[in-house]
Amino acid sequence: MSGELILVVDDEPNIVQLARMYLEQEGFKVASVGDGLTALKQVERKKPDLMVLDIMLPELDGLEVCRQLRYEDNSIPILMLTARDDDIDKILGLELGADDYMTKPFNPREMVARVKAILRRGAPSTDPSQEPIQISDLVIDPRSREVTIQGQFIDMRSQEFDLLHVLAKHQGLVMSRAQLLEKAWGYQYYGHSRTVDVHVGQLRKKISASAVKIITISGVGYKLVP
Repeated sequence: MSGELILVVDDEPNIVQLARMYLEQEGFKVASVGDGLTALKQVERKKPDLMVLDIMLPELDGLEVCRQLRYEDNSIPILMLTARDDDIDKILGLELGADDYMTKPFNPREMVARVKAILRRGAPSTDPSQEPIQISDLVIDPRSREVTIQGQFIDMRSQEFDLLHVLAKHQGLVMSRAQLLEKAWGYQYYGHSRTVDVHVGQLRKKISASAVKIITISGVGYKLVP
């Protein structure tokens, strides 16, 4: 994994400089802008592979940038940054379509690890052993990263697909939030249980037409059942 273009959107020069230094050390290309309106223009113009997006921005805040991109069906992966530790900002960001979030101040090495994990999740599998999984009327194909219900294609973002795939591989078994973070997000549990909860909620809506359901096991986690 190298050469991908990362767009860093933040109006704090020290944050941009820090992110650029660590990302470029890992072989990424980096572009940066300091406001939301310019960010939207650069996404259209440069087609970055991922965006690191601060919430508190001039002109247009990060939540609105995320909202507009998803409204336009732009599926660019978004790692959202928030200067506050408030759950409301994190949940809003995830519900609007962000793939992940970090709270400032952040460890730049962890930021790079999150970027790599998000990009890795979006890549089709080349493992020939990754056969499609069919559960009732639901089919999940990890090689094409496609989901169908009763033969109808279901549009899913990268993280939604990976979460569903992990649940399907362990169908009928209860998966804790920590296990889902490790297997579907690619990192250990660091208090990000709300990330899982929000994505499960979105996933339930996406597969609502299916006979397959995601069941909540109170105090434990989730499981996929026909």
